[in-house]
Amino acid sequence: MQEEKPSITDADRRSIDAFIERVWSEDGLADRTLDAYRQDLEALARWLATHGLGLRGAQRQHLSAYHGSQPVAVRSLARRQSAFRRYYAFLARSEPGFDDPTLLIERPKTPRSLPKALAEREIEGLLNAPDLASTLGLRDRAMLELMYASGLRVSELVELPLASLNLRQGVVRVTGKGGKDRLVPIGEVAAEHIEAYLHAARPALARGRQPLALFLSNRGEGMTRQMFWTLVKRYAVVVGITPKRISPHVLRHSFATHLLNHGADLRALQMLLGHSALSTTQIYTLVAKEGLKRLHAQHHPRG
Repeated sequence: MQEEKPSITDADRRSIDAFIERVWSEDGLADRTLDAYRQDLEALARWLATHGLGLRGAQRQHLSAYHGSQPVAVRSLARRQSAFRRYYAFLARSEPGFDDPTLLIERPKTPRSLPKALAEREIEGLLNAPDLASTLGLRDRAMLELMYASGLRVSELVELPLASLNLRQGVVRVTGKGGKDRLVPIGEVAAEHIEAYLHAARPALARGRQPLALFLSNRGEGMTRQMFWTLVKRYAVVVGITPKRISPHVLRHSFATHLLNHGADLRALQMLLGHSALSTTQIYTLVAKEGLKRLHAQHHPRG
C-alpha cells in the first residue's frame, strides 16, 4: 500500500500560487521551470509539515536539514535552492519584517546564465510594431518606449502612477525594490510617445474617470504584469522574434546591454537600474562582451 504524502496547508498552497504567478509575470520563466519550482516548494512544504511547520515558519537550520535529507545532483540542488531563494525573497518583499532564511545558505557552484538581450535592430522592430492609429497601439508604443528608454522592471512600469511622470524635466520617479525611490530619465523619443498617449489615448481609456495609474487597460484600470507580458509576446511574433528569446524583462536587459555597448559607466547603470549592489549590474558586462565576440567572429576576416 502506497504511503500517503503529508498534506499542504491552504496557506502554503495560496502562498506558492502567488509566488508562481509573480515569477511568471515578472521573469517570464518557462512552464517547465515554473512546474519544477512548484514541485520543489510543495515537497519542502510537505517535509516541513511533518515537523509541525509551514513555509513561513522555516528557519535556516530547517532548510539545511531538508537539503541533507533529500540529496540530489548539483544542478537539481541549484534549481531547488533558486526556487527557495526566490520564494523567500518574495515573502520578504511582500511582508515587512519577514526574515529570509535562505540568506546565509551557501549556493552550489554552477555556470552562470546571462540575461537575454535583443539586438538593437530587433528592438527597433519591436518598438515600431504597435499600430499608432489605434488607442491601444498608442498606449503599447508608449509603454515599450518607456521601458526600453529607462530600464524599468515590469512591476515598476505597470505600477507607475500618473503623478510620477514629469515630462517637462524628462524624468519619472520610480519606487523600486525595498521601497527605494529613484529618478530615471526617459529620453526625448519616449517622452514624445508618452505625450501622444496622454493626449490621444489615455482619456478614452479612462472613460471620464481619474484613475491614478499612468498606463490603463481597455477597461480603464491599471495594467498588470500579465497584460504587458502578453503584448510583448504578441508584438515579438509580429516582427519575427523567436518566442524563446523573449521575456517580460527583455527590454530592461536590452536597455542595460546597449548602454554598456555605447560606453555607459557601470556605476551610472547601477543607479538607473536600481540595483543595490554593483555585482548585480556587472552581469551585463558579460552580456556585452559576448555580443562583441559574436560581432567579431561574424565580420572580422580572421574571426
